[in-house]
Order: sequence, then C-alpha cells, then structure tokens
Amino acid sequence: MKSFLIRLFRDDSGQTMTEYALILAVIAVVVVGVMTLMGTEVSNIFQGVTDTLSGS
Repeated sequence: MKSFLIRLFRDDSGQTMTEYALILAVIAVVVVGVMTLMGTEVSNIFQGVTDTLSGS
C-alpha cells in the first residue's frame, strides 16, 4: 500500500492537462470580466456600424 501511494504522488502524467485547464479557466474569467465591463461600449459600436450600413 505504501509503495502505491509513493508512486501515486510521484506520477505527474496528468499534471500538464491540469495546468492547461487552469490557464484556460483564468483566460475565460478575464474574457468574461472584460466583456462585462465593455459590453455596452462594444454593443454601441456594432449598433453604429449597423445603422451606418443600413443608411439609418
């Protein structure tokens, strides 16, 4: 049993996948935060472009 636990703690084969998942989670949080802060501004820009293209 002790040998199994030692091997389990030394095994780092899934470590890279966990690191990628954490990086992806941080990026997702940042993107959601930026979209929350700037969402209305981006929406107004797209609305202005749509109005200009439609001739309104």
